[in-house]
Amino acid sequence: MTVETKTKGCVEVPDDRFISLPFGLFGFEEYTDFALVDSEYEPLVWLQSLQEKNLAFLLIDPFLIADDYEAEIDDAELLKIGIKDPSDVTVFTIVTVPDDGSAVTANFQGPLIINRKNHQCIQAVLDGSKYTTKHNILEALRRKEAK
Repeated sequence: MTVETKTKGCVEVPDDRFISLPFGLFGFEEYTDFALVDSEYEPLVWLQSLQEKNLAFLLIDPFLIADDYEAEIDDAELLKIGIKDPSDVTVFTIVTVPDDGSAVTANFQGPLIINRKNHQCIQAVLDGSKYTTKHNILEALRRKEAK
């Protein structure tokens, strides 16, 4: 299917890259239909709204940034999108690239959880203060390489 995107114009997207967020994202609850579109900057991926071409979020796999990342989510939350087996889960975090040149960050506290089988997705909120909404990606990668 052809999708009109914020950054790449019209692109072809395979059916298995369409994602439904029945509850939307925090602050964007009215937008529920999205597509995962490859970014020109691997390993980043765009979460492109199908309802509003100018609404798109950069995503990254948090495990690429921090090997010890743990997204502990209540089973009741996972059942909302039909997840019964942890192997059915794909996790992404939303990336923020500030205009002012400050640190590029990832929202480790509010990951996106995608059910690989039915392509349903929720944005979870992780309890506790272990993670923040502004996890510095470059610092984390430097720490990871230093290990």
